[in-house]
Amino acid sequence: MNSRRNFLKNSALLAGGAAASPILASSGAFPKGKAEHCIFIWLGGGMAQIDTFDPKRKGDSKANPKKAGSEYEKIDTCVPGVQFCEHLPQLGQLADRLTAVRTVNHDAIDEHAFATNLVHTGRKTTGSVTYPSIGSIVAAQLGAVNPDVPAYMLMGYPNVSRGPGFLGAKGNFVYLTDTKNGPAGFTRPADVTSDRASRRKALLDPLMDRIPEDSVVGRYRNAQEEALRLAGPDFMRHFDLDDESADLRNEYGGEFGQRCLLARRLVQSGVRFIEVSHNLNFMNGTGWDTHNEGQANQHLLIQELDVAMSALIRDLESKGILDKTLIAIGTEFGRPAGFDGRGGRGHQGSCFSLVLAGGGLKHCGAYGVTDDLSKKIVENPVPLADYHATIHAALGIDPSHEMTDGSRPVPITDGGKPIAGLFG
Repeated sequence: MNSRRNFLKNSALLAGGAAASPILASSGAFPKGKAEHCIFIWLGGGMAQIDTFDPKRKGDSKANPKKAGSEYEKIDTCVPGVQFCEHLPQLGQLADRLTAVRTVNHDAIDEHAFATNLVHTGRKTTGSVTYPSIGSIVAAQLGAVNPDVPAYMLMGYPNVSRGPGFLGAKGNFVYLTDTKNGPAGFTRPADVTSDRASRRKALLDPLMDRIPEDSVVGRYRNAQEEALRLAGPDFMRHFDLDDESADLRNEYGGEFGQRCLLARRLVQSGVRFIEVSHNLNFMNGTGWDTHNEGQANQHLLIQELDVAMSALIRDLESKGILDKTLIAIGTEFGRPAGFDGRGGRGHQGSCFSLVLAGGGLKHCGAYGVTDDLSKKIVENPVPLADYHATIHAALGIDPSHEMTDGSRPVPITDGGKPIAGLFG
């Protein structure tokens, strides 16, 4: 009976706290970072850690595919003892501002859609619960830094893995695929003037006011009102990259780099979480999914990542906001050291690399140790839930805080613990 009474008492206290603050008091000690924003760079397909941030002995995908190993040569970085692949020279010189977490792992089936959902949500798919993405959780917990902009923006294609799940509208995103035109659907047709739009709204408002607040149509009305507000010039001006100097735009590189530049502008506008998809146009034919011939032009992807991400780090630093902005690289799994018959690589979720940069963390170039072919973890394994917990903690969010799916409590992470060594 006492246990039941204590449970009910504690539940009541938690419920009271939820009404007072969007973030409940910590249920336990966790390292609190001071980052205010997160830019989450998504490398869809599965970045080969052995060809990027965890290089090993050189293999031979062309002449002798049976010789396992890295595709490229290794180079030293500015952090003693830490090496990256030869196509990451600029990030190598910024290695003291980032950490390649080399020992991330999950035990999910190495299938793209399943693993993409897992890395975005931190949880395996179930038949009864649609879990929110990390961007949606951050948006729902913290809101936008500036109430005049969205909390969560996506540069890429929307899907359930990136969505709010059971959090609903408060965790949803605004998305765009074209950096020049801004978010999809936010630009009025040329023949609809501001006066005409205002007259339409005046006719519609009396009907919309009759709709119950908690109904499906009511939620649609709220979303519509938010879209109309954001479609104004105060928000849309952030998408005009011509405001930036030609030299800076060139430093960021091509289309992906321009998305990273826009992400910096959105950070400055007050957006809390921005996901940026890389290689929407599959410049190497297969994206980061380097089976078979996709491996041959993988270096183009790595080089573009090097140019754009290094420019982003330098730009944020020059504006004094790198410590306030956490950059995180996500990908669904890594790649084994062995090559297939046509020189490509398979899937590997048991050991792969994800990257963190900026965000006020105590960076060390690389964290964790893998074996001689980056197949097995030797030191400091980082379950995927711990990687998520590190991002949340860097933003000041308690990774163990419980959200609510109906009446069911769901912790923000699935038992994740932040990487303590990254917090000074």
